[in-house]
Order: sequence, then structure tokens, then C-alpha cells
Amino acid sequence: MKKIKFIVFTVLLVFTLNLVSQDSNFHIYLCFGQSNMEGQGKIEEQDKNVDSRFQVMQALNCSDLKRTKGKWYTTIPPLCQCESGLSPTDYFGRTMVRNLPDSIKIGVINVAIGGCDIRLFDKDEYKDYNSIFAEDWFKSKIKDYEGNPYKYIIKLAKLAQKDGVIKGLLLHQGETNNGDEKWPSYVKKFYLDLLADLSMSSDLLPLLAGEVVSAKGNCCSSMNTIINKLPNTIPTAYIISSDKCTAQDNAHFDSEGYRKMGQRYAKKMLFLLENRTHYSKFKSVIKDN
Repeated sequence: MKKIKFIVFTVLLVFTLNLVSQDSNFHIYLCFGQSNMEGQGKIEEQDKNVDSRFQVMQALNCSDLKRTKGKWYTTIPPLCQCESGLSPTDYFGRTMVRNLPDSIKIGVINVAIGGCDIRLFDKDEYKDYNSIFAEDWFKSKIKDYEGNPYKYIIKLAKLAQKDGVIKGLLLHQGETNNGDEKWPSYVKKFYLDLLADLSMSSDLLPLLAGEVVSAKGNCCSSMNTIINKLPNTIPTAYIISSDKCTAQDNAHFDSEGYRKMGQRYAKKMLFLLENRTHYSKFKSVIKDN
């Protein structure tokens, strides 16, 4: 009997300690996709001044940045890989902290792979899409994520759940799947698997999906028609327009384009948060940066 009581006490103690360590005011967002989510924008001086309330969980060990994977850092870019550039996540987080109460912190986790098919993030089919390109750089990036990007995201997400609360997903992908009408169903598979593996419900985890570069003359603007169908497949998905977001080439935004996309992701999320929780201190006028 005493042994049973001890076991029950130990379980309750562990549960209580977990609740204490998790900060409900630390809002975490999982970010995934291909090269535009990695970030290809030039990092300028204006991008290096960051509020410490905006944090990134380092996804990879980066000795040059003095960052260790699995640890939280103030979000001085790059936020994805060791040598990536400015991405939508940068100004997503900045805009969030500028418009939320001072008690709220924002955290991001960015796992993205340039050139990847969305099915590289499928927990069951990823092996069929991890060597589409023969280039060593592509294989090297997959290897950095232990050969399984989906499993890698889940591992980091579970680690992050000990510190805060996951509030949403940010997706930017589509160029490699340009023209594939099945893309929404592939995203839905990822989304449902993630909900199950993180023991979360869809009403608490909106998915924000960004359009690809829409400027005339780019490679993949026709994909935006397919991307905009995602809410028909996932009711809790929302589309972030890329209209008038400038680009550096036919596939990638430039730094200003990334800033604008990040702000748009944040404005949508702020709208969802306001309508879901009615923050008493929510700032009615949303500041861009």
C-alpha cells in the first residue's frame, strides 16, 4: 500500500513540476517549408535589433553563431540554418511582440529545406522524397535533420512544450510542388499527423500558409491558386497573400518582401488570437515592425 502511495505521489509531483516549468505566456510557433521559409534575404543592420521577448529554439548546432540545438536564443537572424538569411519568421515574431502584452513572449522553431517536396515532411513517405535531387547540398540538409524532417520537428516541438504553449504553424512551401492539385491533401496529412503526435486539437492550432512569389515573371505564381484551396481541406488553415511582396529572383522574396510577408503572417495570427482569447491589453492598432 505504501509503495502504491509513493508511486502516485511521484507521478503527481512530476506532473506538477511540468506544469510549473511550462509558461502559458510563452507562445511558440512551428515553421516549416522550403527555401523561402529557410530565408534567402540579405540580413541588414535593421534586422539585428531584436526584442528579447522574441526567441528562437535553435534547430541545428551552429558554432559560428555560438548556438546549440534545443536551446532558446534571442532571434538575431539567421533563424533556420547556420548560414540562411532573413525569412518570414523574423518579422512575424517582431510584429507579434510589438502588438501583444509585455507579459507575452514569442518563440519560433524553423525547420525548412530548400528545394524540397512537401512530402519530405510526410512521416510515412519521407524516404521517397529525401533524394529527389542528386546534389550533395540537398542531401546534406536532410542529414542535418537526422534524415527525417518530420520526426525532427516533432522532437523539437515536444521539447518546446516543456517551456511554453504551441499556438500555431507557419508554412511556406509550394514551388517544388507547382501545379500539383494534391498539395492540399499532402499538407492535411502532415497537419493531422502532427496534431496526433503532439496531442493537440485543430481548434488550438491554426495553420498559416503563405503564397509563393506572385510578381509577374516568377516561376510558380500559378501555385497560389492551389495554395488558396487549402482552407477547403483544412478549415483551420489561413492563407497569407504575397501580393506586392518584392522578390530578388523568380522564386525568392528579397529582404523587404520577407519583412512584409512576416508582418502579414503576424497580422493574421493576431486577429485569430484576439478573436479567440480577447486579450484585455490587446493593442487595437497593429504595428508593422
